[in-house]
Amino acid sequence: MALTLDNLDSRSEGRPDQDALPHHSPNQPPPPEEPARRRRSRWWWLSRGLAALLMLLFLTIGWLAITAPLSKSLQPISPPQITLLAADGTPIARNGAIVDAPVEVKKLPIHVIQAFIAIEDRRFYSHWGIDPRGIVRAMWSNVSGGSTQGGSTITQQLAKFTFLTAERSLTRKAREVLIAFWLEAWLSKDEILERYLSNAYFGDNAYGLRAAAMHYFHRKPESLTPAQSAMLAGLMKAPSRLAPTNNYDLAERRMKLVLQSMVDAGYMTPAQARAIRSPRLDVRSKNDLPTGTYFADWALPQARGLDEASYAAQTYKTTLDSRLQAAARRAIENAPLGQAQVALVAMRPNGEVVAMVGGRDYAKSPFNRVTQARRQPGSTFKLFVYLAALKEGWKPEDTIENTPFEIGYYRPQNAGGAYSRTITLADAFARSSNVAAVRLFQKVGDKAVIDMARKLGVTAPLPQGDPSLALGTSSMTLMELTAAYAGIAGNRFPVAPSAFKAKEEGWFDGLLSGRSSLSDGVHENMEALLRGAVNRGTGRGARIQAANYGKTGTSQENRDALFVGYAKDLVVGVWVGNDDNTPLKGISGGTIPARIWRDFMQQALGERSAPRPRAIESPDPQGPVQPLDVPDLGDIPLGNSDLRVEKGGAVFSTQVGGAPVDVRLDQNGLQIDGRKVIEQIMPSSPSESPPPGP
Repeated sequence: MALTLDNLDSRSEGRPDQDALPHHSPNQPPPPEEPARRRRSRWWWLSRGLAALLMLLFLTIGWLAITAPLSKSLQPISPPQITLLAADGTPIARNGAIVDAPVEVKKLPIHVIQAFIAIEDRRFYSHWGIDPRGIVRAMWSNVSGGSTQGGSTITQQLAKFTFLTAERSLTRKAREVLIAFWLEAWLSKDEILERYLSNAYFGDNAYGLRAAAMHYFHRKPESLTPAQSAMLAGLMKAPSRLAPTNNYDLAERRMKLVLQSMVDAGYMTPAQARAIRSPRLDVRSKNDLPTGTYFADWALPQARGLDEASYAAQTYKTTLDSRLQAAARRAIENAPLGQAQVALVAMRPNGEVVAMVGGRDYAKSPFNRVTQARRQPGSTFKLFVYLAALKEGWKPEDTIENTPFEIGYYRPQNAGGAYSRTITLADAFARSSNVAAVRLFQKVGDKAVIDMARKLGVTAPLPQGDPSLALGTSSMTLMELTAAYAGIAGNRFPVAPSAFKAKEEGWFDGLLSGRSSLSDGVHENMEALLRGAVNRGTGRGARIQAANYGKTGTSQENRDALFVGYAKDLVVGVWVGNDDNTPLKGISGGTIPARIWRDFMQQALGERSAPRPRAIESPDPQGPVQPLDVPDLGDIPLGNSDLRVEKGGAVFSTQVGGAPVDVRLDQNGLQIDGRKVIEQIMPSSPSESPPPGP
């Protein structure tokens, strides 16, 4: 058949060709294709729905494993208490929570467990992490105007204070429920209860049942009486408000409510509950030490890193020297500072910090100007410029131009307009010539100067291409600047400042330490420059009998005044300035900072006795507690024991088999109080012992 235009048009309009149609007899219906598609569609959605649920389950388990690792519930939720001692053993600060070793449910008396379960989660051993009946009861009580109740189980409480924040939201509550199911799936009921009791907060900064029992009753938890157990269980509702040391009447009323709950649960009879008398507190530990000082705030993070995730209270001896700290405080008290702030740090050439004053009054401003304030070092930075030059072969007797000049828009100037055609490096360093320092900086190159500063441990930003860097325009902390000078003092750098005694470094350790030193010639020449700055230069106000080395520094517009130097085995940095960065009036590095440095060094090196304080009132720079500052030393920790000085006698407290024992020495002789040992190995009296729970 010929292909006509009409045929072509019909094909182009989409009419199907008859040959392409399926062949069916007129009486045979077409196959049921649509129902088959629907059956496949349902199975497709069902299989993918199951896959999505499985994927969600795996993602949830993975999320819980990452965000709620079971091991975290074994760790203390608050950092344990740390006591810092000075090098002579004098306590200087105490910080952190009162925590102790975890408890074991099988070793606790039955009435201890019953008290907590009766008041906190009566169906603890029968639910799966959440208690629907408890939730409904709490909702009804809250809606009907009764006492406000939370409805959280012990498992939920463990999930909340171990893994979550105190945020109040539906999202946080949903995470709490998920984690509760997670804990119930992987831990036994006794393990959950143990972790709950070992980490819960009991007020008075005490975390965990063992710490609380020792704090309030001076008794280990395995020997708690029913009355003591009920009072401790009652604290869970509001630990800070109900702490018996703060409000015994409230704690006592709450204890009676716990006893009534134990009666309602069938753990004891009403007669037994009525026979129980309120317990007597036996609080032995008192904290007369500050929770922080400038030095303690800096040392504490280092101490935390020494023993992570420990329940036990720790005591660490620091490098702080009580005598030198007192000398630093007196040197500052006797300085005419006006309204200016001050900072002083003293360290050994190996970085062991022996004295630190971060400001005039810690109580008013705990901001540490030794470690936290970043200020311009002024001419003390010239150390790196001259050291780079000496390393490249320059000598102290070499000369350099000392006339005014400009570098683009920058024009360095000498203080007082003192210029000359040339000047030796020794004189330029001693007189702190700015134009000579900038010229020397240009000759050796900024890269060499910055590299030298980095080798000496300076980590502050040091911009390249800026000639004013030679005059100390880049800010840094007094600590890192003083540590750089310590590297010169010991000819071993970089020096890492530390609050704890440095480990002895063997010959092989020295090879692998990555530390450097100067050649003998370069080191001698640098010390000659530093010595000249004190003997005949801007640092004359710091002269002492011993050979001393140092450099003054005064930043732009007299905003910062510094003196950094060393003598014998002490390296000391002093800074004076205003916190608002306003200019100082009549103060430069060679005046008050140099005199404070001198006064401190004279006391430290025994060149003169400690001066009497000025007659006028001076702010207390708040150093650590000194033995002569406090008539009662308080408690001195000795491992797991402590020594207290009280009521004209000394009391040594220790433990025998976990039971506390006190040994007292006074005018009546030696007395040993071992009642606690007897009490804790003898069973409780019949009137206080409830029958075993069901």
